[in-house]
Amino acid sequence: MPTQEIVTSHEKSMKSSIDHLQHELKGIRTGRASTGLIDHVRVDYYGSPTPINQLATVSAPDATSILIKPFDPSCLKEVVKALTISDLNLPVNPDGKVIRLTIPPLSEERRKQIVVQVKNCGESAKVSIRNIRRDANKHLDDEQKSKLISEDDRDKGKRDIDGLTKKYTGKIDDAIKAKSVEIMTD
Repeated sequence: MPTQEIVTSHEKSMKSSIDHLQHELKGIRTGRASTGLIDHVRVDYYGSPTPINQLATVSAPDATSILIKPFDPSCLKEVVKALTISDLNLPVNPDGKVIRLTIPPLSEERRKQIVVQVKNCGESAKVSIRNIRRDANKHLDDEQKSKLISEDDRDKGKRDIDGLTKKYTGKIDDAIKAKSVEIMTD
């Protein structure tokens, strides 16, 4: 396998690690209403776990509430039940044909706890990136030992992988910093 293909395939893995981190960060509460908070909640709809956004319109009309309007009003009770048993710990207020989730303000202490949680997510993503780098370097070494690529190509590939590692760990740092600032200033 040519060096550039190895680098490209491992870069795709690094991109998916960043995407996963950003998906995790969307679900972390900041004190401001975000529809991403309920992305992970599944509703038992006719026997199959279904994401809420496939059963209802989800919006954040203001900074302190999330509004959920089911397409099928008969599933309102199931949506309420799923939100109640979820790990959100938010008050669920069914109101006729809509459900309103009220986001209470966060205390300073709770904000600091959430920032620690965000930093842990970032560290997990960095570990993932470093593991991808290790795998890529091993792959390059194996290709060179098998005489499929030269030592110069292997060394260039390792430099490329190190550059990508720095690039993606920088993106992780930026995402963590932005989310921490968002949490502390809301």
